[in-house]
Amino acid sequence: MSDPKTALVVSAHSADFVWRAGGAIALHAAQGWRVHIVCLSFGERGESAKLWRQPGMTIEKVKADRQAEAQEAADILGATVEFLDIGDYPMRADLDVVFHLAKVYRDLRPSFVLSHSLKDPYNFDHPLATHVAQEARVVAQAHGHEPQVPVIGAPPVFLFEPHQPEQCEWKPELFLDISPVWEKKRAAFETMRAQEHLWEYYTRVGLQRGAQATRNSDFKIAYAEAFQRVFPHVTQGTLA
Repeated sequence: MSDPKTALVVSAHSADFVWRAGGAIALHAAQGWRVHIVCLSFGERGESAKLWRQPGMTIEKVKADRQAEAQEAADILGATVEFLDIGDYPMRADLDVVFHLAKVYRDLRPSFVLSHSLKDPYNFDHPLATHVAQEARVVAQAHGHEPQVPVIGAPPVFLFEPHQPEQCEWKPELFLDISPVWEKKRAAFETMRAQEHLWEYYTRVGLQRGAQATRNSDFKIAYAEAFQRVFPHVTQGTLA
C-alpha cells in the first residue's frame, strides 16, 4: 500500500486554520490524505478577548484553553497539529522556527501548502506566518542545507482567505467545493469558543464563496473555500 498524499497548513494562530481552511483540511483527510497543521502561536494575546474578560485569567490558562480548542478542531477535521508557541501580537520568528519548518517540509513532503495572505494591514502576524512558511520552503529546497537529507520539490502554495480580502490585496483564484464536509467544518469552528462571534461570519463566507463557485462552473455548490495562488499552475497534455 502506497504512502498517503500529504499537505501542510501553516497557521499564525490556533484558530486561523479552522475558519479559513477547515473545509480543505477535512476534504483531503476524508480522502485519505495526511494533513499536518503547524500553529505558530495560540493567539493568546490578540485573539482571545473572551477569555481575558474572565476574572483571574492568566496567559498560561489562555494558552492551554486555545491549544485544547485547536486540538479538538484538528481531531474533528482529521488532521494532526503541532504548536510552536512563538507568541503573537506581535509575532516574531527566528532561524530556529525557519529550520523547524524546513524539517517539517522534508519529513512531510507535502503535495501542497496552505497559509495566509501576503498582506494584511489589520494583522501583521498573518503575512509573517506566510513569509516564514515560504522561506522554510526555499530552505527545504536547498541542497546545501543538511545535505544528507533529500530536498523537496516545488509544492504549490495557496493563500487562504483573509478576514477583509480587499484591504489585503487578496483575490479568489481557486474555489474548492467543501459542501460534503461542511458539517465537519462547522463542528470544528464551534470548538473555538473563545471566538464565538466569528461562527456566523464564516458560515456566511462559506455560502458566499459557494454561490460564486457555482456561477463560475457547471457545478451546484452550497459551500466553498477560496484560495489565491502564489505560483503558476503547471499542467501537462490539456488545459481542461
